[in-house]
Amino acid sequence: ATAITVVVKDAGKSLIQVVDNGQGMSPGDARVCFERHATSKISAAEDLFAIQTMGFRGEALASVAAVAEVTLKTRRKGDEVGTQVRVSGSKIQSQEPVSTPEGTNFMVKNLFFNVPARRKFLKSDQTELRHIINEFNHVALTRQEIECNLIHNDTDIFRLRPGNLRQRITGVFGKAANAYLLPLKTETSLVSITGYIGKPEHARKTYGEQFFFVNNRYIRHPYFHKAVMGAYAQILAPDHIPAYFIFFETDPSRIDVNRHPSKTEIKFEEEKAIWQILLSSVKEAIGRNSLSPSLDFDKEGIIDIPVLSREQEVRPPQIETNPDYNPFEEEQVYRREKIRFGEKGFPEKGFPEKGFPEKGFPEKGFPEKGYPGKDYGKADRLEGWEKLFEPAETLAFPGNKYLHIKNKYVLSPVKSGLMVIDQRRARERILYDRMIDAAERHRPVAQQSMFPETIRLNAADYQVCLEMMDQLEKLGFDIRDFGNQSIVIHGIPADMDPGRTEEKLEWMIEQYKNLQDEPVTGEVERIARAASAAAAIGYGKTLTGIEMQELVDQLFACSNPNYTPSGKPIVKILEMEELDKLFKA
Repeated sequence: ATAITVVVKDAGKSLIQVVDNGQGMSPGDARVCFERHATSKISAAEDLFAIQTMGFRGEALASVAAVAEVTLKTRRKGDEVGTQVRVSGSKIQSQEPVSTPEGTNFMVKNLFFNVPARRKFLKSDQTELRHIINEFNHVALTRQEIECNLIHNDTDIFRLRPGNLRQRITGVFGKAANAYLLPLKTETSLVSITGYIGKPEHARKTYGEQFFFVNNRYIRHPYFHKAVMGAYAQILAPDHIPAYFIFFETDPSRIDVNRHPSKTEIKFEEEKAIWQILLSSVKEAIGRNSLSPSLDFDKEGIIDIPVLSREQEVRPPQIETNPDYNPFEEEQVYRREKIRFGEKGFPEKGFPEKGFPEKGFPEKGFPEKGYPGKDYGKADRLEGWEKLFEPAETLAFPGNKYLHIKNKYVLSPVKSGLMVIDQRRARERILYDRMIDAAERHRPVAQQSMFPETIRLNAADYQVCLEMMDQLEKLGFDIRDFGNQSIVIHGIPADMDPGRTEEKLEWMIEQYKNLQDEPVTGEVERIARAASAAAAIGYGKTLTGIEMQELVDQLFACSNPNYTPSGKPIVKILEMEELDKLFKA
């Protein structure tokens, strides 16, 4: 086939249709393809150790036909008419000639119509559609030569024309992706590595643009992901993940694909060696594009070294000196005299009359009175002069009972020792409680933006955002769908700090995806957890004493001030015994 179109309705619950313009099937093959069977490319015993297909076709159609109503239309090239087969619950209902284009057209309707319990546990439309988009992307990225289309509820999600890998990535993730792609290519005897990686400044807080492929098959490999992250060490912002689309080509006999039913987890024979090759390859791609941090030398004081020609005679270096220079001239000598101060902080014998440079400390421009050094013999007394010589107060917690450290921790002495509060986590807990309170009271307060911000997301994250939109409104967000995988943010909760809106939205989407399988009480609580965690990122501003007091008061007014909504500790008490141990020899 040179073109494949996937059409879904209601995230596949009502219809999943796959249309291609391939070779088609004969009437006999069209009927038996729904029977359970095994297809094999093995012709010799050695083929068992060099499996390239990573799967078997015989189970899929039979399994789908058992839980749905399936209609197959197909016609081979050269045949005048095609064949239509209807199957429901594994039973063939009819087979008849039909007029249809060359290729194959599968229509799957009423999924799980005969298994109500299974249909009940399907996720929301947005979640199920996101899974469809992810699987579509895995295939589309490996088959750049094939036109791939995805349509949902009569709306085009993807229209991907044939092209090269860079064009396909741009088609899937938007035109902006073209600006941050860096080519990757390494050839070794063990493996061939090609593809693209993203520039560090375009790394995001969310996953979704990280892909490994082995022999044109999508895989997940946490070990290799660590290699990529290691190559980006010291040049990525905290908690950011770079985009990468990396293809491995290797001898099938060197990999084990039978580790997971979906064949997405495989084992390499020389995994550690490939890890090092991948690390070096990514580092090389980053360095080749001058993205790694360079040493910043001071160019101001660089010695200008002249370049000598070969004809020029080599001579010892010449140093110019001033023969009349005398460092012991009288005007250069400043006589230093020890000054003794009395009880009031003034010199007992006044300031010395000699020993000051003739050209130094000019009197011009100074006030006539009140300047202690004007009369060297006696210094005038200024009001409050004695305070300059009073012992300094302790600097432990000046002016209040809180100390702010590195814009990250708030410290306060308590009866049992020292209390340490994580500033960002405290903010997360406060925002979570306020969002839940606003949702329960049905009175969310939003701060409207004078200039609404439009943000374009990839197809999967866009569906997540649509899924969250109704619940976000209950928490105080004013977010609207703009179409074309874009949303517009008109307002955010009143307690949330403005700024960095796109970064916070990406982090909120990622947190929500991670929380979907956790047993929390409801959808509002799940989204409030994601939103409060996202709103607290980067909350490391300098706090005044009053602001620290307000933060502590707000924290201990929360339902659970000791832990974040995700269960991470906020407050730590360092007991006196722990502090004493630090100073024991």
